[in-house]
Amino acid sequence: MNKLIRRYRFALVLVFINLLMLLILPEIGFSALYHTRINTLEMLYVIPPIFIILGLLDVWVPRETMMKLMGENSGFLGKIIAFLMGSLAAGPLYVAFPIAGLLLKKGSKFSNVLIFIGAWSTTKIPLLLFEASALGWTFMLTRFTVNLFVILLIAGITEKLLKGADKTDIYKRAHSLSN
Repeated sequence: MNKLIRRYRFALVLVFINLLMLLILPEIGFSALYHTRINTLEMLYVIPPIFIILGLLDVWVPRETMMKLMGENSGFLGKIIAFLMGSLAAGPLYVAFPIAGLLLKKGSKFSNVLIFIGAWSTTKIPLLLFEASALGWTFMLTRFTVNLFVILLIAGITEKLLKGADKTDIYKRAHSLSN
C-alpha cells in the first residue's frame, strides 16, 4: 500500500489541491475539475492504442533488426529512420516517450532516439502544412531547416557529453520499463 501511495503521490496531491480549490474557490475548482476531466478522457482515448502498438512492435520487431536499422552502427540511415518516424507520427508529444523507451530497449542509438523525439515535437507533417498555408512556405522551410540542424546538433552534443555510466543507466531503465 505504501509503495502504491508513493508511486501516485503527485496525482494524489493534485486531487487534493483540486478538492481544496473546489471548497475555497468553487468557480475555479469546477473549472479545474472540468479541464482535468477533458484531459483525462483525451489521454484515455490516446494511450490504449499506443500501448497496443508498442506491444506489437516489441513482439514483431526483433532486437537485432532494430539494432541494425537504428543502433550504434546504423550511421546516417538510423538518423533518417528516426527523423521519419518522428515526423510521420501522430498524437501528442507524451506518446513519444513510451515509444522512445521501446526504441532504447531494442538497442537504438541514444542520439537516434533524441532525433526521434525532436522530430516528433517540431517537424510533424500536418504542422508543416499548416504553417505553409498560414505563414507561408518561406517561413515553414526556414523553421524546418533550422529545426533539422538544431535537432541533429542537440542529439550529437548530448550523445558526446553523456558519460558511459549515465548511458548505461538510461538503457537499464529502458529495459526495466516492461518489467
